[in-house]
Amino acid sequence: SDFRLLSRRAVDAALRLRESHRYMRGMVQWLGFRSAEVHFEPDARGAGVSKYTLRRLLGLALDGKVLGDVVDQLKRLEHEGYHFEAADASLELLMRRAGGWRQDFFSLESYKVLVRRRAGNDDTASTDALDVETEATVKLWMGDERVVALGEGNGPVNALDAALRLAIGSRYPALDRINLTDFKVRVLDTGKGTGAITRVLLDSTNGTREWTTIGVSENIIEASWQALVDSIVYGLLHTPA
Repeated sequence: SDFRLLSRRAVDAALRLRESHRYMRGMVQWLGFRSAEVHFEPDARGAGVSKYTLRRLLGLALDGKVLGDVVDQLKRLEHEGYHFEAADASLELLMRRAGGWRQDFFSLESYKVLVRRRAGNDDTASTDALDVETEATVKLWMGDERVVALGEGNGPVNALDAALRLAIGSRYPALDRINLTDFKVRVLDTGKGTGAITRVLLDSTNGTREWTTIGVSENIIEASWQALVDSIVYGLLHTPA
């Protein structure tokens, strides 16, 4: 359940959109106006279940060729292991890209992750974090500026997150309010053992909004990077500076 109070300018902009299905929940996100949220707890549904499946919501939000392209892309990605009903933020970014939008916060040149385990402790059950060191280096472009940053963490995802924040944090102060709250990994094809495709889900919050992003790859670090980038981009889009 959600409700919206729109300014006259926002309403006029929405009315100028050419979509025949005026699905406001999806359209408002596309308008580009600054927004603020007031959280509330709706009463539980009295009976039944929602009749709006993911594909029906897409049908309301998009039209024509764009809708066909998105549905085809969803089918392909779901076949590869993506599950967008569990990753609302990644789905929104996919829909934005289908309409021609591209995020311009930063672009990746490369990243590198180094995990070093120091000798001296052969106890495989040891939980001493000092035995393992993790570093991540990211090389990014922000406009015409090339940035290289190194981050350390208690694992690859934590180190990549630290490096990415170090690289772009000075330009985007809102990043300070974006925090990762949960990290889930699922192996999709267990028959391949350690070479299996993995699905990563990242939960994040900016204090008022919560969202989930997804990444899928045979390389767990790449899957994590995909989910991390979606999380940061979505957060920057929805967190006032």
